[in-house]
Amino acid sequence: MPTPLCNHLITRSRNPADLLNATTRLFGGSIAASPLGELCGGVHELRGAAAHDFAVGCFASPLDVRVTSAGSGRCGSYFVNVGLSGALSASRGGDIRVTLDDATAGIANPGDTQELRPLPGRRTRFLALRVDAALVDEEFAALRGHPPVPPVRFDFALDLARPEGRAVRLLFRSLVAQLDASEPLFRRAELQRSQLRCLVTALLLAQPHSHTAELRDGPRTGHPRPLRVALAFIEANLAERLGLDGIAHAAGCSPRTLSSLFRGRLGLSPMSYVRNLRLDRIREDILTSADPIGTIAYRWGVAHLGRFAREYRDRFAELPSETVTRR
Repeated sequence: MPTPLCNHLITRSRNPADLLNATTRLFGGSIAASPLGELCGGVHELRGAAAHDFAVGCFASPLDVRVTSAGSGRCGSYFVNVGLSGALSASRGGDIRVTLDDATAGIANPGDTQELRPLPGRRTRFLALRVDAALVDEEFAALRGHPPVPPVRFDFALDLARPEGRAVRLLFRSLVAQLDASEPLFRRAELQRSQLRCLVTALLLAQPHSHTAELRDGPRTGHPRPLRVALAFIEANLAERLGLDGIAHAAGCSPRTLSSLFRGRLGLSPMSYVRNLRLDRIREDILTSADPIGTIAYRWGVAHLGRFAREYRDRFAELPSETVTRR
């Protein structure tokens, strides 16, 4: 495979601190990376790209590092590490250890701590993908009709030699190829997110996790009509002032019935769903436009900027002003 993300160089330095700082910037503060033992010499290179819901980095460095997720549960992120050349000795949580190479990938769950140690020999290069936990919940809900309770926890080692693993690797490389492509069409957020959703669905179906048995039972029937109508109404009126009574009226049911449907099928209240969806749209606009934060927030129906900043930080583990720096 040619050097991935060839047009997305972030740092290439003999100072390992540059790599650690660049890693934190790329992944939006969702991780904390620190060296294991003495800082080593050599060239430390990071290429990467970030968008709504995910970030991808290509690492080439001899540095041993500890990587700790900044969030947990539905406020955190999943990380998938796929080797390109050489090999990494990797552990998760201190007690699960595997060798990551072009035949074995590793998956870290929100809140996990990883230790990554390049093995001597060939120059080690690997790809790291960060995926928002909220997207994993959404894709699980699309398969089962409700979000996972508790959140999904994947097994660590992903066998890329098995047919299911090869499919995951193919989708991963296809996502990276889109980021490398020069055609404007492939730079559209809609296409990238569609590819990412396919990749997440493949992970849920291919890799053992805490809800695998539930997925083997097959998909449930679709949402009840009042819930489908409510979701469509929210999507169409997200920029307006929305309240539980108005949503319930549009859905043709009582507020109590609607709340029960949302909690039973989606795992959260109607107004929490509205808030999360609104924050997702705001984040996407911050990353893809040059408009001021306040303008974007008001555009999506935010009335109190102070409360908005707190809710944004709770959902994405960073302030809106920090997201602006990664435009």
